[in-house]
Amino acid sequence: MAEGILVVTNQEEGRVRRVAYEMLAVAQELAPGKVTALTFGPGAEHTREGLGRYGADQVVAFNGSAYTRYSSDGFAEAVAKTAESLDVEALLFPANAWGKDLAPRVAGLLKAGLASDCTEIYRRDDGRLGAVRPVYAGKAFARVAIQSPRQVFSLRPNIQAVKETGRAGAALDMDPGLDAASFKAVVTEVLTSPGGQLELTEADIIVSGGRGVKAAENFKVLEDLADALGAAMGSSRPVADEGWVPHSYHIGQTGKVVSPTVYFAVGISGAIQHLAGISGSKYIVAINSDADAPIFKAANYGVVGDLFKVVPALAEEIRAIKKDA
Repeated sequence: MAEGILVVTNQEEGRVRRVAYEMLAVAQELAPGKVTALTFGPGAEHTREGLGRYGADQVVAFNGSAYTRYSSDGFAEAVAKTAESLDVEALLFPANAWGKDLAPRVAGLLKAGLASDCTEIYRRDDGRLGAVRPVYAGKAFARVAIQSPRQVFSLRPNIQAVKETGRAGAALDMDPGLDAASFKAVVTEVLTSPGGQLELTEADIIVSGGRGVKAAENFKVLEDLADALGAAMGSSRPVADEGWVPHSYHIGQTGKVVSPTVYFAVGISGAIQHLAGISGSKYIVAINSDADAPIFKAANYGVVGDLFKVVPALAEEIRAIKKDA
């Protein structure tokens, strides 16, 4: 009988994102057998200590020349071969851009069911794993059961507490025996966002702007608030489509789904597609001059007023509080 859980994550120069530790915490609570972490690329071997400290019993690091650049089909085959070799019960992926691309490919190779963007994974009464995931643009949550022998899940970032185990995961030497020449799709170039920009899906505080900001140059007002808060910057889809901000800022049903502790919606009316992307926020603060804007129905706190007066005053007050602290 298959047991154990394989946690699949990406890394950069030996650093993994917080969601990897969140997945390990979930896996440790659920796994009847060992929890194995799998990661790829140059520096992957340096992730063992951190992954072990947060719950990996053993770590597989594919850092050969075949894994220098991301390959959707190549990485998927490597993960599938690893899952079959270890005979794991389930695989966990992060529900970020990387995981959303890779998880369904692996599920297809394993002929396994996939539950994506999960907010909870739990052990059902029949002993199998189940999941909770948002449906209908975040208006409801569904409990999902996967009937295939192996189960694949992707976990929404920033919704699970992490737990340190105080140990180092054992290095597990494996080789899927793949040749990079056989890979059909390989990333050849990566264009990074401006330095200092926090990753939206893992940010604790987000300051996001919409059409009410009126022009690209006015986003400096929001950037000042984000700087005062130590927050990430986001936006609604229309302003990203207009080119006021990079598309990497876009939050919503067709953009990034976020789960921060505090989400500032500034000049955002609150279209259903945007609300779907922020439904996991613990607190929503809306700042809008239109008292009838739909965003106020979703907000925990609302300020009806001119954002060009409210936001600078808020940033100034926050800096004063930090200075006195």
